[in-house]
Amino acid sequence: MSQSHFEGFLTQAVFEEHDNDAGLSLDELYGVYTSWCLLNEEQPQDPAALWQALKAHRIRPEHNHLVMKGPAAADYIISSSPDEI
Repeated sequence: MSQSHFEGFLTQAVFEEHDNDAGLSLDELYGVYTSWCLLNEEQPQDPAALWQALKAHRIRPEHNHLVMKGPAAADYIISSSPDEI
């Protein structure tokens, strides 16, 4: 998978907020990634490929300061909690 695929996800769907002690869980991170893929008509890669791409950007998947943003965040939140709407 091209690096631009994961860079697009990192640019469009998440950002690092260092004041945030607890970033996204692994499930949340992969969930917002799959939402981003769906919205961008991209083929989602398996979690291991995403974790590898994050590590290449010096982001530890299991302990990060990432916060979701944009349309992928909205899609993920609506998809994961439809009763809250």
